[in-house]
Formats: sequence, structure tokens, C-alpha cells
Amino acid sequence: QVQLVESGGGLVQAGGSLRLSCAASGSIFRFNTMGWYRQAPGKQRDLVAKMTNSGSTNYADSAKGRFTISRDNAKNTVYLQMNSLKPEDTAVYYCNYVDHMGENPYWGQGTQVTVSS
Repeated sequence: QVQLVESGGGLVQAGGSLRLSCAASGSIFRFNTMGWYRQAPGKQRDLVAKMTNSGSTNYADSAKGRFTISRDNAKNTVYLQMNSLKPEDTAVYYCNYVDHMGENPYWGQGTQVTVSS
């Protein structure tokens, strides 16, 4: 099993920044993808950004140029630096882990990000 513990969510004004962290523990497989998804009320859960252990990234169009995903593989931790936040970024942000062995993904509990206007 893999456990994901998130931190860094909170309240911020439009134009501000937040940095989310997610630390994975348990049965971590070296070859994996970790990332961030978000879900606003009444909306589906969508990818924000993800990154493989080797550094390949994918970003949602809405995140490009504003958000940066990074990893510390030694700590099994993924970060999401969010700049120029907009009210439309308000959502519950979920950390995600999936190994490259084809098992089901793991999810964090979610952390609320609220951007006020």
C-alpha cells in the first residue's frame, strides 16, 4: 500500500501563490508517476500536472505558465508551486500516485485550495 499525505492548501487572494506538497510512503515503486488533480463542486476530477520519476511532465492547459510540478525522488515527495492563482483554481486538490506496474492509483485525502476574488 501507498499512503499520500498532502499539505500546503489554504486560502489565498487572487494573484497569490501556494505550494502544495505530497509525501508518499509505503510500498513505493521506483518507476512511478505522481501528480495533482483537482475537483471543484459539481465538476469532474481533472489533471492539473503530473510527473514521472524520470522527469517527464504533463500539465493541464489551465496550469501551463502558472503552475510548476517538481519531485524529490529521495523523499518520495511531489510539489506543486501555484502562482498567479485565480478564483477558478478553487478546488479540492488531490495528490495521485501510480506505479508503472499497472496497479490501481492511490489518492491523497485532498486539500482545499480557495482563491478569493
